[in-house]
Amino acid sequence: MEQTSWPPEHSDALRQHLAERLSFSEIVKAINLKFRTAYTRNAAIGRARRMGLGGPDRPQPLLPATPPRLERILKPRPVEPGSAALRWPTPTLKTQEPQEPPKLRCAEVEPRHLLLIELERGDCRYPYGGDAEGEAITFCGRPRCAGSSYCAPHFHLSRNPVAPPEREASDNAIWLRIVETA
Repeated sequence: MEQTSWPPEHSDALRQHLAERLSFSEIVKAINLKFRTAYTRNAAIGRARRMGLGGPDRPQPLLPATPPRLERILKPRPVEPGSAALRWPTPTLKTQEPQEPPKLRCAEVEPRHLLLIELERGDCRYPYGGDAEGEAITFCGRPRCAGSSYCAPHFHLSRNPVAPPEREASDNAIWLRIVETA
């Protein structure tokens, strides 16, 4: 459970450790060890600020005046133009026989090529175009099937060609008749 207020002895310990110029991490470790608490560094900083002790007069950690020197500095060597050091490595590609592009499936239907704003409520929304930069996207626009956004040819085109086609409504009627007679 998160503690919302510090007991007076915890605050006194915080004040004492701040006077000893310990860091907040060291202060929290000492307080948590002494009182068996689970204060965080940020909790100690917040408490010190609320007590008026963590202000700008708190000394900052001393930074070295000069940056540390590197033990070893690599000096660039002049490189002759056309040398191997300037060439980018060329990736080794597996030589494959040229593949022919996959055969695209297409619906045996003549689309109306309507713009989006020209589509009516029951029109097929199968898109055409838009492949090239600036090419307009048009839609089929033929009457669509019930329960679908596409006309029958585009509905079947958009399904997995390997999967068996869905049953037609007439098949369902036959099954219903069989169940009713039994």
